[in-house]
Amino acid sequence: MGLFSAIKGQLIDVIEWTDNSQNTMVWKFQNPNNKDEIKNGAQLIVRESQSAVFLLEGEFGEVYGPGRHELVTRNMPIITSLKSWKYGFDSPFKCDVYFVNTKQFLDQKWGTSNPIMMRDAEFGAIRLRGFGNYAFRVTDPVKFLKDVFGTNANFKTEDLTGHIKRLILSGLTDYIAESKIPALDLAMNYDELGEGTLKKLRSKFGDMGIDITQFCIENLSLPEEVEKMLDKKTQMGIIGNTQQYAQFQMADSIKDFANKQGGMGGGFADAGMGMAMGQMMGNMMGGMMNNGYQQQPPQYNQGGAMPPPMPGAVKFHAVINGAQSGPFEIGALQQMIASGQFNRQTLVWKDGMANWAAAGTVPELSQLFGAVPPPPPVPPVPPQM
Repeated sequence: MGLFSAIKGQLIDVIEWTDNSQNTMVWKFQNPNNKDEIKNGAQLIVRESQSAVFLLEGEFGEVYGPGRHELVTRNMPIITSLKSWKYGFDSPFKCDVYFVNTKQFLDQKWGTSNPIMMRDAEFGAIRLRGFGNYAFRVTDPVKFLKDVFGTNANFKTEDLTGHIKRLILSGLTDYIAESKIPALDLAMNYDELGEGTLKKLRSKFGDMGIDITQFCIENLSLPEEVEKMLDKKTQMGIIGNTQQYAQFQMADSIKDFANKQGGMGGGFADAGMGMAMGQMMGNMMGGMMNNGYQQQPPQYNQGGAMPPPMPGAVKFHAVINGAQSGPFEIGALQQMIASGQFNRQTLVWKDGMANWAAAGTVPELSQLFGAVPPPPPVPPVPPQM
């Protein structure tokens, strides 16, 4: 091999990068076979989702997008100016070439290492934890190399994601506070929170030459003690009437007891015990129903009607101290009259009455107050002398 062939073999004639990884963001072109000079007319191959940036003696030169480029004077005006090639160049030159990956880096994970504090109208100050994913890409290769990359030989996503996560959590915390969405409604607003946080973040990342293309919230969870409180509240909402729930539990207990006794074959004694227990539970349920009936005020304004009273036990509801009370039997009302709590003007109501009325106008009650004496006579006026 002659001298010319040996010299030619030391020159770079093809510059390209084939990326076999999934996480490399920047790769510095490595001269194969110790070649360190780029010859005039060399071919630069830039693939889709790539940009090639030339760096000469610490200054940025040309930026090439996807395609095949011939490195000659007319295609390299910045490098030509930096090298003071007034009339073009024929000799090889040294220059650093960086390939920047401009594709989207998908399915990047974020999560709260520390809880997010928020103030909720219902629960007060609470702590949230959450996680999700995001995607980003390089939009300005030169700005990214200046502000983020530095002078490394290559740069991977894990070199940047820690900083991105911190900015994401800062933006998300601010946006949750600004949105004032109640804690119970956060789950139904994940999309709105994600879009709002994404808009808030883009201005910060734009200064770094990158863009957050997607931001997704997969979960925001409340503290364990708050979740337990919500579970209890949900159970009470499902149960509704606690009296009915207790009756239902008793009915199940009777059924379970009967099944166990039937399976054990305990004979007449066990059967008698089961009947006695069933009767006892039935009496308890009946007592609870009666107590529940007495404790619940009638819904007069909603069209509800109470069952008729037992014979001889007429009961009246009364307005005592501005509040509905009762029902009271006649004997109880007599004691209230004696203590001054009940009088003729007290409003009363019983089943069958269309409206509330003064106690003195109700036949069953008017006799409790006795006869009202007529006013005393006015003494005559003595004649004037």
